[in-house]
Amino acid sequence: MIALLFILLAVFFLLGVPIAFSLGLASTITVWQGDLTQMAVIIQQIFNSINSFPLMAIPFFILAGYIMQHGGISQRLVDFSNTIVGNMSGGLAIVAILTSLFFAAISGSGAATTAAIGSILIPAMVAKGYKVDFAAANQASAGALGVIIPPSIPLIIYGIAANVSVGDMFFAGIIPGLIVTFSLIIYAYFYSKKQDYAGTEKSNWMDLLIAGRKAILAILMPVIILGGIYSGIFTPTEAAVIAVVYSFVVGFVVYREIKFSAILGIFRQSAVTTAVIMSIIGTAGLYGYIMQNLRVPTILSDAVVGTIDSVIIFILLVNIILLISGMFIEAAAAILIYVPILLPIAVEFGIDPVHFGIIMVVNLAMGMFTPPVGLNLFVASQIADVSIARLTKAVIPFVIIVIINLLVISFVPEISTYLPSLRD
Repeated sequence: MIALLFILLAVFFLLGVPIAFSLGLASTITVWQGDLTQMAVIIQQIFNSINSFPLMAIPFFILAGYIMQHGGISQRLVDFSNTIVGNMSGGLAIVAILTSLFFAAISGSGAATTAAIGSILIPAMVAKGYKVDFAAANQASAGALGVIIPPSIPLIIYGIAANVSVGDMFFAGIIPGLIVTFSLIIYAYFYSKKQDYAGTEKSNWMDLLIAGRKAILAILMPVIILGGIYSGIFTPTEAAVIAVVYSFVVGFVVYREIKFSAILGIFRQSAVTTAVIMSIIGTAGLYGYIMQNLRVPTILSDAVVGTIDSVIIFILLVNIILLISGMFIEAAAAILIYVPILLPIAVEFGIDPVHFGIIMVVNLAMGMFTPPVGLNLFVASQIADVSIARLTKAVIPFVIIVIINLLVISFVPEISTYLPSLRD
């Protein structure tokens, strides 16, 4: 039965069946082969997997992200970042990364970050003389900050799957996210200096103040949302609702860039994205339930602990598994598949569940800008009108940089656990 469960999933993936259907079909056929009378469990477990109050944060953060894309927030963040670092070598590339950091701290979505910032800065970089493949690769990798910097949808899903505080996961993602951000900035600076990509005109204090005044409401948003969560004023789910209200008021009332005619489209985009993610969560939950019933986590845990006696080797093995999986499986599905299998083993080796969650999320963030299913790659490719093959070659240095960061994060747990420990 265990072999059937895994073989069916692999076959469906190879056939190109969408992830949610692959998980659902593999689970259904396995249950049907085992005991036909248990077929009712399928619907029950799918419903139980999504019947969670913390999961309600996901559709609201998605909606907030789409509202911000249409509400002029991204353009103001770009202008503000440009006044700070735009005059440096590779200024626009650095602006793309820095703005993605700001936007990621609001939207929680890698694809939304890539689309919102890339649609502005990729054409601007190309017009300034940057190679189009570098411009697109720079934005695709910077967009992955959306799943590392809180609030992050994968961090929420991991917290629920691992029974870990979502607030702790948000805290834990801050320092790793900043490390990845500044590593990408350093690479963009030296690459641009080598290619002689000049910056924009130097901004004075008045330019900074004007851009800051225009962007202040956008900059305050992550402060209000994350500050409210960390101070205990509201939960992550409540914060997601506040993010929707705040972004709508700013975009519709203050900036006046959201028109009535666009509202229905925003809700439609949000509903479709939410449906896709929740379908994956539901069927992945069913798949995980069957694995638990077949004692897969226990069997694998005993086998791994019995054969591997080094936590270093285990962490390296986990990174390899997750890195490869992230190239083929969407982050939400990968988390729900691997948490029941790998987390018990990690705990056996004495690895903190919060630290392990960050290792998992950073790995899967790389999957967003690595082929064949890297969503950020496809978004950046469409914006830049460059082929995936060409973009894949350009993104390799960025992947290497994040892998180096990942190894540091993996073997220095304090990077992930320090801020959550301050809450205790």
